[in-house]
Amino acid sequence: MTMQARHRLPVLVAFSSLVFEAAVLACEYFNGGVPSHHLLDRPDFPAISNWFGLAVLPLLGWLLGVRLRNHLTASTGSGLARGMWAGLVCSLLYGAAMATLFQLGMSAVLSGLFFGLFLLAALFPVYRVEYIFGFVVGMTFTFGTVLPTLVAVVFAAVSVVVHFVFRAALSAIRSAGRKAPTDRPFKQTR
Repeated sequence: MTMQARHRLPVLVAFSSLVFEAAVLACEYFNGGVPSHHLLDRPDFPAISNWFGLAVLPLLGWLLGVRLRNHLTASTGSGLARGMWAGLVCSLLYGAAMATLFQLGMSAVLSGLFFGLFLLAALFPVYRVEYIFGFVVGMTFTFGTVLPTLVAVVFAAVSVVVHFVFRAALSAIRSAGRKAPTDRPFKQTR
């Protein structure tokens, strides 16, 4: 990929995200109207319209494009790391599975997947934008863009705490254990 194409990558991904979101909203508009979703699926909480997705998904796409551009600029090879693709695809499939289970009314399995996100946030760096973007796109057809983004940001925060704070504390404890000073000097033997 040329240097000029790399610099256009954030705009290209943001524009593609805008086109995708516009297509989803057009389908909704011509099939009964663009819905709004209540926070936590409770009618007494505020509703968020899917129209906000026209701003949210392109923003996430732009952030993903910046990450891709930076990765391509920093890497010596021409391809993307498998980890980035795996994170994007797996989170997209996970979000789509959760959305499908919600549509099918399989709340017990959906609850398991939802609470499984805490474990996944501890094991994988879901704070990265490719995870967030994939998860949001996977859930867009069912929940719009804004609510999945809010959910993804919560789990991203959990992931940041686990990956940086917990690991830094664990590393400090391990290094302190290795450097433990002794109380008395060694005895010399004759």
